[in-house]
Amino acid sequence: MIDFRYHLVSLIAVFLAVALGIVIGTTQLNQPILNDIESQVSALEQDKRSLEDQTQQLQAELATAESFQEAVATPLVDGTLTDRNVLLLPTNESVTSETIEEIGGLVSDAGGSVSGVVRLEPEYSDPATATALQSYVTGPGLPAGIQLPEDGDAAALVASLLAQVLVTPPGGPAPDTATVSSVLAGLSSLDVLAVEGASVTQADHVVVLTGSGFTGEDAERRNAALVELVTALDGRGAGAVVAGDQESAEGNGLIGTVRADPALAAAISTVDNVRTLVGRISTVLALGQESRGTSGMYGTGEDAQPVPPVPVAAP
Repeated sequence: MIDFRYHLVSLIAVFLAVALGIVIGTTQLNQPILNDIESQVSALEQDKRSLEDQTQQLQAELATAESFQEAVATPLVDGTLTDRNVLLLPTNESVTSETIEEIGGLVSDAGGSVSGVVRLEPEYSDPATATALQSYVTGPGLPAGIQLPEDGDAAALVASLLAQVLVTPPGGPAPDTATVSSVLAGLSSLDVLAVEGASVTQADHVVVLTGSGFTGEDAERRNAALVELVTALDGRGAGAVVAGDQESAEGNGLIGTVRADPALAAAISTVDNVRTLVGRISTVLALGQESRGTSGMYGTGEDAQPVPPVPVAAP
């Protein structure tokens, strides 16, 4: 007969053997795993150092490129807008004062002058504002001499009104400053635009500054209102340029909308990298091309040229 002590000793021996096997097996497996982890960590550290070196090199190259752009900006645009007046028209809250000032500085370097800054408020393109705008443009308060289309919605009528007030047709007479002030004051009272600066006078060219596109159910109608305005401004004067960022060149952005229409893309110049110095230089050069009757797509977007043609200096 096998007694209980024999069973107890046997069970203890089995458990000891299992525990010893686990310890030995774990020790044998852990070392290769540990070696592999250490190797991966070492490789990641080398990759990190390599990326840091690449980042520093790219930052140095970018600083050099920006210094070069700053050095050549004035010579590139010099004389392209001699005796031309340019209106700056931000249509988006994301357009910063810095961008406006820097473009204005390049306009001056090009021999032109900024006739004023008029910022469109979100209410301008809001369908809910259409009734109030319709009442204003069809009411008795407009200055004499303004001729609006006989038909058209509020967006088309306001676009025509602003084009007549803000832009001088080539060879045509310009309305007096009282007319300009009256219309801008009337539209300002409706909270659809705001005049930034002391005064606004008529311009030969307009730079329409834009940002990210509209969203929501009324996005298409909002874009359509801005397209009406850009088209009216471009057709009235010596040419308009729509300048914005990469987001504005997407399908729901103003630049994207203009570029998607072959007729508009052929008539109105667009620049999709205005946040960069090269984009601001392109904006001013594009104005010069517009005065020659040439429009184009410039920037980094699909089918866009990097920069407009640079005028050849006179010998």
